[in-house]
Amino acid sequence: MLKKQYSKSKPICKVTFTLPQEAVNGGNVVKVLGEFNNWSWKEGLPMKAGKDGFKASVELATGRHYEFRYLVDNETWINDWEADAYYPTPYGVENSVIYIESVEIAVPRAKKEDAPKKAKKATKAAPKKEKPAAKATAKPAAKVAANPDDLKKIEGIGPKIAQLLNEKGIYTFEDLSKAKKATLTAVLADAGSRFKMHDPTTWPKQAKLAAGGEWDKLTKLQDELKGGKVK
Repeated sequence: MLKKQYSKSKPICKVTFTLPQEAVNGGNVVKVLGEFNNWSWKEGLPMKAGKDGFKASVELATGRHYEFRYLVDNETWINDWEADAYYPTPYGVENSVIYIESVEIAVPRAKKEDAPKKAKKATKAAPKKEKPAAKATAKPAAKVAANPDDLKKIEGIGPKIAQLLNEKGIYTFEDLSKAKKATLTAVLADAGSRFKMHDPTTWPKQAKLAAGGEWDKLTKLQDELKGGKVK
């Protein structure tokens, strides 16, 4: 279980990890390992045993997501039972994921200084000749595909997600067909928690059919899907 406490003055969030006693199955030493401590047992976050199970807290920077898992006695891996999401790994297992959203920090107002009672008369100086301002060089616009495809034809992709994919350089069906699931999942995660319900598993397969003009096969496949997921 995850508990998040966002700071009102700093871009950080205090995260409390809780793992039930029954999940440990008699283990003694439990640590939280993840991207925030290099997946290292030595640097792992030790968890203290209590009535509610094992607990540990850490402060994490906002505006990103982190993959993590629990490691018992440096040999048994366990996922959080209520993580924000679960990402597949090349090792055939999934990592738990926590989303730390960006928060706006209020900037304190500067105090007004009292004006001096009597201001000294300023001595007029000869006006300095100002150099003409250098012309700002316009930044090159991001590259856009010459003939972008309508990615909304892919089941599960709406206007907002299509825009997110474009911002990551995915404009055509061919681009999408070559994208890895982990890449697509990261795009959704970076966009905020409301996008984590979307599953991009079938998007590359659909895009491959669309790129090849196999619209009948695509229609048949989409009849078996709901929101991009297999019914």
